[in-house]
Amino acid sequence: MIPALMPTYNRASLAFERGQGAWLWTTDGRRFLDFGSGIATSSLGHNHPALVRAIADQASRVIHVSNLYRIPEAERLAARLVDASFADSAFFCNSGAEANEGMVKMIRKTMAETGRPERYRIICFEGAFHGRTLAMLAATGNPKYLNGFGPVVDGFDHVPFNNMNAVRDAIGPQTAGILVEPIQGESGVRVANSRFLQDLRAACDENGLILGVDEVQTGMGRTGKLFAHEWTGVAPDVMSVAKGVAGGFPMGVVLAREHVARHLVPGSHGTTFGGNPLACAAGNAVLDVLLSPGFLQQVDQRGELLRSGLSEIVSEFPSVFEEVRGAGLLTGLKCVVPQAEFADACIAEALLTVNAGENVVRLAPPLIVTDSETAEAISRIRRAARRCLAAPASLPAR
Repeated sequence: MIPALMPTYNRASLAFERGQGAWLWTTDGRRFLDFGSGIATSSLGHNHPALVRAIADQASRVIHVSNLYRIPEAERLAARLVDASFADSAFFCNSGAEANEGMVKMIRKTMAETGRPERYRIICFEGAFHGRTLAMLAATGNPKYLNGFGPVVDGFDHVPFNNMNAVRDAIGPQTAGILVEPIQGESGVRVANSRFLQDLRAACDENGLILGVDEVQTGMGRTGKLFAHEWTGVAPDVMSVAKGVAGGFPMGVVLAREHVARHLVPGSHGTTFGGNPLACAAGNAVLDVLLSPGFLQQVDQRGELLRSGLSEIVSEFPSVFEEVRGAGLLTGLKCVVPQAEFADACIAEALLTVNAGENVVRLAPPLIVTDSETAEAISRIRRAARRCLAAPASLPAR
């Protein structure tokens, strides 16, 4: 018999009742070090006083009014995001998939409104993950996610990641733009080469295309810059952000330059919940922390500390790990043993991680994680590796 909560996830047998900073406590009193952050979402950790206060204060006044009226909290957050980014305007929604849908609509609408309606196709990349809506499943292109959901939404062409020759070959008279993640988190923390992103920008400029960047997972400080593309000196035309933007409160954002944003006129796109007062109060509280002096540099330093410790572990346990990947506080350990075996060993050491593709285990702690907590995670990972060595031999991951 099907349970009341639809079984769309293989959930671990852990239930958490409270958290503090980078720590979570289960209903039976066990304490876990959270290096998953709700899949890179709890950017300020758990029970952050400023975020809790902002949400409680706003909830005591007004939670939702709809976008039929001005929302001062949204206007303030939009202005701050514009000031801190390449963008001229922001559209608020509820999730990463919704932000990516909005981004693709903006790209297509821009082409239609500038006399090029035949240009509607988007070049995407193998290994991408852009969300679970029907169109974003097509943009993702993974047969595992597409199977059983009927005809695939038209308009998305896939080429190998980090392969500029393939991109140039794919550009045609119907191409409208390119959609890329600076780091492909879901498929194994695969990092785009800086030169690759720079060449994508150049190809878009040369061919009159729009460059869209999916920073759902990498944005809002995760890599040590407010947005990951900043490391390369490349600025997109339009970008999606979600996950950490409101510290765990559901929220997504599309940030765009004026030449793209101006085509979404009243009635062309919308949302009921997006950008409501409560979500934007949370978003402003998160931004207060991220933009405080020295905070992002601290994220970068903690990321270096984490990767340095993990590199030592990889060298120490070559039969367990192959390499370390990532940037800032989005890191992947490519395993030799099956990832489930290592993830279970981490849980046995009271450390939470997130599985990814290519037999990679992801580490994405809250951005407020301390040096001592980072060192503690490294110790627990070393102990988990020893558990894998002590476990009965299993077949290598394929």
